[in-house]
Amino acid sequence: MGTPKMGRVIRAQRKGRGSVFKSHNRTRKGAAKLRNLDYAERHGYVKGIVKEILHDPGRGAPLAKVVFRHPYRYAQVTETMIAVEGTYTGQFIYAGKKAQLKIGNVMAVGSLPEGTVICNVEEKAGDRGKIGRASGDYCTIISHNVDTHTTRIRMPSGCKKSIQSDARAQIGVVAGGGRVDKPILKAGRAYHKYKVKRNSWPKVRGVAMNPVDHPHGGGAHQHVGHATTVKRDSPPGKKVGLIAARRTGRLRGGQGVLAKSKE
Repeated sequence: MGTPKMGRVIRAQRKGRGSVFKSHNRTRKGAAKLRNLDYAERHGYVKGIVKEILHDPGRGAPLAKVVFRHPYRYAQVTETMIAVEGTYTGQFIYAGKKAQLKIGNVMAVGSLPEGTVICNVEEKAGDRGKIGRASGDYCTIISHNVDTHTTRIRMPSGCKKSIQSDARAQIGVVAGGGRVDKPILKAGRAYHKYKVKRNSWPKVRGVAMNPVDHPHGGGAHQHVGHATTVKRDSPPGKKVGLIAARRTGRLRGGQGVLAKSKE
């Protein structure tokens, strides 16, 4: 009896190893974060000036180089922050409890009125910004709960989330909105778009492969031949398609969707 034959290691498995699938980050401008949360921001404010607005390869949103004075020493500290729509070089950025409600300023969400449009929101106070960071993204403050010291926000996806009221955010919408409105039109543009991100284009469909390369491969015609939903604990070589899908297909019936968005 010969050794049992196994399928090939499929693309989804190989991506976990890294190798050619690593992110292309050599020319990137560094992590975009808010200032480190310090005494000055918690009790007063600090003033910074926008020195430069730059493009970050592989990121849709532009970045702003903001120079602040060092809180304790005679020195300057340069922070790379996500540029808000309307940011310009020479603009003053104020960060802290006593900053004013103006585009680009950084404040705790608990001190902002309901309905304020914010971006680059902290999930936990001091994590320097996690939510609403892609180009054109924004969150909206829905309500404040003084007893639990939490603030409810509407995320870019439309779902709602409660965060600590002392978590900070930038006021305004992330710049670079409308980026996806322009069609790519030709393969060359897609090539350059993904060249600075990672090796994820072009994507060969599973049904176009052989059975050894993909669970959807093989057959006289290009068809899957079985349900595309797979369970959460499927083995890695089988875990392709709609993983642990609660439902599949198009969202039908606008009333149900509208009711969910109003909740």
